[in-house]
Amino acid sequence: MQSKDFEKTAVRVSIVTILINVALSVFKLFAGIFGKSYALISDAIHSASDVFSTIIVLLGVKISSKKADKNHPFGHERFECVAAILLAVVLFATGVGIGYSGISNIVTGEYNNFAIPGIIALVAAAVSIVVKEGMFWYTYIAAKKINSSALKADAWHHRSDALSSIGSLVGVIGGLCGVKILDSIACILICLLILKASIQIFFDAIKKMTDEACDEKTESEFRELISSCEGVIRIDKMLTRQFGNRIYVIAEIACDGDLPLYKAHSIAENVHKSIEQSFPLVKHITVHVNPYSPDTNDIDDDI
Repeated sequence: MQSKDFEKTAVRVSIVTILINVALSVFKLFAGIFGKSYALISDAIHSASDVFSTIIVLLGVKISSKKADKNHPFGHERFECVAAILLAVVLFATGVGIGYSGISNIVTGEYNNFAIPGIIALVAAAVSIVVKEGMFWYTYIAAKKINSSALKADAWHHRSDALSSIGSLVGVIGGLCGVKILDSIACILICLLILKASIQIFFDAIKKMTDEACDEKTESEFRELISSCEGVIRIDKMLTRQFGNRIYVIAEIACDGDLPLYKAHSIAENVHKSIEQSFPLVKHITVHVNPYSPDTNDIDDDI
């Protein structure tokens, strides 16, 4: 995938979610005030905070999409991982805050002082769940498509808001039924789900920051394609590394040692083009040609 396509998709998704979040925040704040639901007012503030998180994504995407320069000859893709790490920290803090609120209300008995909410609060909480879950899937599918850690983190931020709205809905229903403690119990469960998501996002970004190899399935697909290229007798060595949302590949192939240089170069060029055309996430592949010898052991066996 070209950096322009990556940036275009991420920016489009981010702008759409920002506009929806602003509208949803105003709606929930209005419903929380007139419906006498403190949980929904808090939920509205949570939705508003998502706008700032998405702005972090936009900045990360903009920087990571910049072309390589003298100081960054391999590109800027890792800045997108930095944005994902920042969002993971924000998401973790959000989860801790929701969990602390739930535990504090149970320990102090504060939940007994919650006002009985109105029907408008119930409707607003239900609408928020549907909208935020829809935003999660809209953002998550785009994140998977362009392999963006930052956008995936933002998707989970939307889901954390949906979970928060579930807590609000449970609290409203509990208040209407006289079981006010349900709101606080839901907050604790939501906290655990958010913490799990934030930790997964954090470590996914760290992996892409530390040149971790691709998964076995992807490497197997690389090997299969390289081996199928005309003139390739054997793969002597192959290394992969993740660089932000992109992949770098180094391959050593064995070809007939009697081939003229121009022919060996043509085989290497064919391997290079085949990989980059078949795997859009591969930013570059380096191909080295070795003269084939049946007595030479596969170099990969020594790694």
